[in-house]
Amino acid sequence: MSEQELIQSSEWPVTRSSLREELRGLGVGEGDTVIVHSSLSSLGWVCGGPQTVVQALLAAVGSRGTLIMPAQSGDWSDPAEWGNPPVPQEWIDIIYKELPAYDPAVTPTRGMGRIAELFRTFPGTVRSGHPQVSFCANGRHAAFITAEHPLTPQFGLSSPLGKLYELNAKVLLLGVGYDSCTSFHLAEAQLADMPEKQMGTAMLEQGERVWKTFTDYAYDADDFANLGADMERRVAVNVGRIGRAECRLFSVKEAVDYAKAWLADNR
Repeated sequence: MSEQELIQSSEWPVTRSSLREELRGLGVGEGDTVIVHSSLSSLGWVCGGPQTVVQALLAAVGSRGTLIMPAQSGDWSDPAEWGNPPVPQEWIDIIYKELPAYDPAVTPTRGMGRIAELFRTFPGTVRSGHPQVSFCANGRHAAFITAEHPLTPQFGLSSPLGKLYELNAKVLLLGVGYDSCTSFHLAEAQLADMPEKQMGTAMLEQGERVWKTFTDYAYDADDFANLGADMERRVAVNVGRIGRAECRLFSVKEAVDYAKAWLADNR
């Protein structure tokens, strides 16, 4: 949707003050630890764009809270597996040799949206070390959440998601659906007989750039929308509007526990 269309479809501008009030109404409280998945355009016309949204989120959790967002960088993956779009076969060896090593300070996100990409650069934000599926955090528990993100399993109990489970964090779906709920991957990583796949990435090892191959689970979000719809009938989920967007807030721990049982029964 173009900016002109957003303006025409918005009765009032979305502001930092209105966002903070609506976040409070949904259940985001002072001192909360919250992982946010977001769509800026879903909110309507935001005065100040992604800067306003990030500042409102940080204000909502306050100085004792922690804000987390996914900072995935899908470009730092095996080019032989790229399909959106694919690259010519004759380019692949060149990419293996020339793709720069993942650098948490500069490597951009891909497909995370404008809010998450700006949050990556915000003062006080720190980022985990996984070259493909990093997380950024800002606040009280940021260092704990982002420390020592293992290469594999990338969404396991030792990952930032596992730490969010331990902290009894909340998930905020800010204008996006359950298919964006990364926390469900933590449930996948604990399933028996999860299929595996070989992956590759450019990273630093002992100060040297290397192309690293590793094996991890073949994570799959295709059924997360159905999982979320079923979960919402049985687990406490706060549903409300923020700006023009329908949003949801719920417990990481309750969602992962429900997802483990649901996935075991439905896959």
